[in-house]
Amino acid sequence: MEYLSFDSSTKSLTLKKQNVLPKPAANEVRIKVVYSGVCGTDLHILEGAFPCKETEPLTLGHEFVGTIDELGSGVTIFKVGQRVAIDPNSGCNNCNHCHNANYHFCKGGGINNTIGIFRDGGWATHVLVPETQVYLIPNEIEMHQAVLTEPLSCLAHGWDKLNPVNIGEKVLVIGAGIIGLLWACLLHLHGLRKTVTISELQQERRKLAANLGLDYQVKSPNEIKEEFNVAVDCSGSAPAMEAAILLLGHGGRLCVFGVANPKAKLSIEPFQVYKKELTILGVLVNPYSFLKGLALVQPLSERYLDFNKLGIKVFALSQYKEALDALKKGNISKAIFKL
Repeated sequence: MEYLSFDSSTKSLTLKKQNVLPKPAANEVRIKVVYSGVCGTDLHILEGAFPCKETEPLTLGHEFVGTIDELGSGVTIFKVGQRVAIDPNSGCNNCNHCHNANYHFCKGGGINNTIGIFRDGGWATHVLVPETQVYLIPNEIEMHQAVLTEPLSCLAHGWDKLNPVNIGEKVLVIGAGIIGLLWACLLHLHGLRKTVTISELQQERRKLAANLGLDYQVKSPNEIKEEFNVAVDCSGSAPAMEAAILLLGHGGRLCVFGVANPKAKLSIEPFQVYKKELTILGVLVNPYSFLKGLALVQPLSERYLDFNKLGIKVFALSQYKEALDALKKGNISKAIFKL
């Protein structure tokens, strides 16, 4: 077994090997990982800017797909060899949040128990996961595209909260990293055409957004002066969100989707919120939307999920330094490990 071990005390990442594979508990399955994505949240964790397990070394990676390698003694609905995607999030199923179908707010679950953040994840050749978080990948979906299910499931949750976004409304997508690009694709899939603008500071990422072929305007933030009905922040930048609020018209909505530094502050004028009847909407992970994310892969795959157009690059696990460096420099929008 090969895996990347992260030590939060030293913020160091080390490639390690062990001869013995982990054995699944009764309610677990062992996954032989095929593809595992690198999320922006992973970069925040590596920098020490996002909470994670601190009591012992951790294997990151909360976006991964693979095949079932071994079943726990109590698992009856899956078979060895099946292709699966993993939902990294779950709840305790006992608290009021879980009983109200809001397990993403759960103090013992949700983002406080995420696979790849608080439990060992998919930056490894093999990983143990509870059977309740395993989803079969339909035959018509390619594995390399199915690895995008987790971020797409978060988008599906955001779309549910933001709806209705009507055709003809002017939408600002802030940030042309992979999440901003996927949001642009989702808007296009739902019928929004020439009324979407993508805002991005980096020139290379602006080129990526323009090459998607969506016929959207792609601009530097200082070029944007018009008014919008909806703004979706995918950057996690407080100054970008402040600027977006000023661009919202009456009844405008700001969707805070990107993960900001926990210490970042947002300055707004309450009078403008009152006068324009603005709405600020937060979106947290993917409660009960993983199947929706998996369902999105197929309609998006034919036209939108082209790795070259999206700026996604595939690396071996041993190339992790090169992958993380390319991400930090903005040379690519996303890195995916192929194991």
